[in-house]
Amino acid sequence: MDTMQPKAFDRKDGALVMAHILFAFFALLLGGIAGLLQSLVRGGNMTLPGGIGYYQLLTAHGVLMALVFTTYFIIGFLYSGASITLGGHLLPRVNRLGWAGYGLMTVGGLLALAMILLNKASVLYTFYAPLKASPYFYIGLALVVIGSWLSGFGLFYQYRYWKRTHQGKLSPLFGFMAVCTMLLWQIATIGVAIEVVVQLIPWSFGWTERINIMLSRTLFWYFGHPLVYFWLLPAYMCWYVIIPKLIGGKIYSDGLARLSFILLLMFSIPVGFHHQLMEPGISPLWKYIQVVLTFMVVVPSLMTAFSLFAMFETNGRAKGAKGLFGWLKVLPWSDVRFFAPFVGMLTFIPAGAGGIVNASNQMNEVVHNTLWVTGHFHLTVATSVALTFFGITYWLIPVITQRVMTPRVNKLGMLQTVIWCVGMFFMSGSMHAVGLLGSPRRTAYTTYGDHPDAVLWMPYHVAMAIGGIVLFLGLLLMIYNVIALLRCPKGVTEYPLGETMEPEEATPRYLERWGMWIALTVVLIMFAYTIPVMDMFGPMQTGSPGYKTW
Repeated sequence: MDTMQPKAFDRKDGALVMAHILFAFFALLLGGIAGLLQSLVRGGNMTLPGGIGYYQLLTAHGVLMALVFTTYFIIGFLYSGASITLGGHLLPRVNRLGWAGYGLMTVGGLLALAMILLNKASVLYTFYAPLKASPYFYIGLALVVIGSWLSGFGLFYQYRYWKRTHQGKLSPLFGFMAVCTMLLWQIATIGVAIEVVVQLIPWSFGWTERINIMLSRTLFWYFGHPLVYFWLLPAYMCWYVIIPKLIGGKIYSDGLARLSFILLLMFSIPVGFHHQLMEPGISPLWKYIQVVLTFMVVVPSLMTAFSLFAMFETNGRAKGAKGLFGWLKVLPWSDVRFFAPFVGMLTFIPAGAGGIVNASNQMNEVVHNTLWVTGHFHLTVATSVALTFFGITYWLIPVITQRVMTPRVNKLGMLQTVIWCVGMFFMSGSMHAVGLLGSPRRTAYTTYGDHPDAVLWMPYHVAMAIGGIVLFLGLLLMIYNVIALLRCPKGVTEYPLGETMEPEEATPRYLERWGMWIALTVVLIMFAYTIPVMDMFGPMQTGSPGYKTW
């Protein structure tokens, strides 16, 4: 792959990347404040002042953390790698598309946030019917989606230009993965765009009286599950491409990495029904089919685990490591750029196991709508993904700003990672445990009339609050570290792109036949959704008025 490094990151590209990264951490800070207050209320430790509603906080926390922080950070990260690997700088048209996307996303995001803060959109981050928000909340969400599409089109244009000017060459692995990630996002957001524009905006303005709830929920979860992989694929990119360079090793297999991303693209979208296993209006046959497709995602995940640990093992042997686990001794444990993503990798093992529980019909009946689900969510996006993104930040900001991270910032980063893990141990661990005892999610503090079961839940809720406090301290330290990175001494930091081991045979060129893979993805989606969605327009779907419960 192309590993030529420029002496300095292109200034125009750097401004675009930094705008996305800094706005992402701004959203993380606001979302963290909402999350802290939310955990304290849930633990019975405080009453919110000034008429602030618990579900207002819950909506703000989910939207800011799960949608805004992740989307901005991912687009900034993908643009940074595209600039380096697909030509050394972004084309002027691509840069303009990136800024146009950033502008629309920011206007839309701030509009949606304003509606939440004004308590006109306490509909949770899932925001589907019959809860009804202000129409301007939905308009804000639509602008965020459209802006992200523009950013995706820019990435596709850059990749296409590179292919035209490098006829017959295999594209850089990072560029390939970036395109695959944005393809997943573009295809998945079609569902939520239809829901917002066709259903929610006319309904919230009063142009239509009733809304098809089942269709609304289905369109959301068509988007909602691949959203998880939109978060995970950039983390996988770091694990596959960046980590080998940081540890002094090489990428185990270029072909395996590309195939795993293609499989994730194909099988992460037509699986939304496993979030609707308890819905009475969907045929069990189609639920079963989508659960089977869900478990197909396990295959590329296991391929990724094999590739990563094979890379660690090979790197260790090359450095003289002996024994079954000797490779562990030669890893750079004191480097936060490696340590934070590696902890994210390890956390993904129990997170993935929890996902299997959620997608299994009988086991899902036990944990459905309990805090178990919230605990699983915090292990995936708030630990595996977030820690990987934090690790990326410690080298990406110095690359963009032409600085060199100091040992002090590195030590603070190590401390921040440990604090984050301790906080998540208390929070997510308690959520999993009390979820098995039946404690529901998405509810404010209540003793349920001093019901004996609810009394047994209280110690776990207090532990969750303790975890929330520790996590917030870790978040504040991360924000401090971001500021410290911007003040590090001037210098050149290399964009850490790994090289592939000498392959026994070349990477198959059919892996870059995008038309074929997109067509197969569309066929799977049509197979999984066409008949169930047609059934949702039957005579039994009378529709529902909107409700405001806050």
